[in-house]
Amino acid sequence: MKTYLFRFLKLNFGLFLYGLGIVVTMKGNVGYAPWEVLHSGISQTLGISIGLVNTGVGAIIVVIVCLLGEKIGLGTIFNMFMIGLFMDLILKSNIVPLMHDFWLGSLVMILGLFIISLGTYFYISSAFGAGPRDSLMVAVTRKTGFPVGLCRGILEVSVVIIGWLLGGMVGLGTLLSAFTIGFCIQITFKMLRFDPTLVKHETFGVMVKNIRNLKSNNR
Repeated sequence: MKTYLFRFLKLNFGLFLYGLGIVVTMKGNVGYAPWEVLHSGISQTLGISIGLVNTGVGAIIVVIVCLLGEKIGLGTIFNMFMIGLFMDLILKSNIVPLMHDFWLGSLVMILGLFIISLGTYFYISSAFGAGPRDSLMVAVTRKTGFPVGLCRGILEVSVVIIGWLLGGMVGLGTLLSAFTIGFCIQITFKMLRFDPTLVKHETFGVMVKNIRNLKSNNR
């Protein structure tokens, strides 16, 4: 059980970093990352917080990926709820200042992408399941047979267009995020000597079975 507690804390620390990283990229003020363009557009249209939109969109995606046959885990659900919650708390605290210089803002955005990459390392290495958007990418790849990079690109272009039509902030930072997030993740994972393909994620069924086995062994 101690192992599960450690992994649970690791998961939530990763999700906190992920939420912090998103806020930092937003405060760079050079254009939101693709999914945040969609979230901010919906937020402005409905008049609700961007964190709540993040959670709502995540919930819709979870339903879609389940219908497409993908299995989800505890990490999928926590990713859906906690990132949005952390984002709202960080935004309300106003601890991350808004940048007003393009070059400084661009550096801040890249810093945010590295924070997101570090958060990704922690939440993926907890092995509780992929996040909703990652699961959607996998589901689309399985169903279409297209390369994963193409599927990710189609999804991100689609959400940018929809978000832009709803009033989301699109700028050079949107392109910067789309083209550099992969490099930031690659550099971070390489520094930490982490290979995400070696992680065996636990679905809810497997997790419940393992916990029952642990309780039985401790009796």
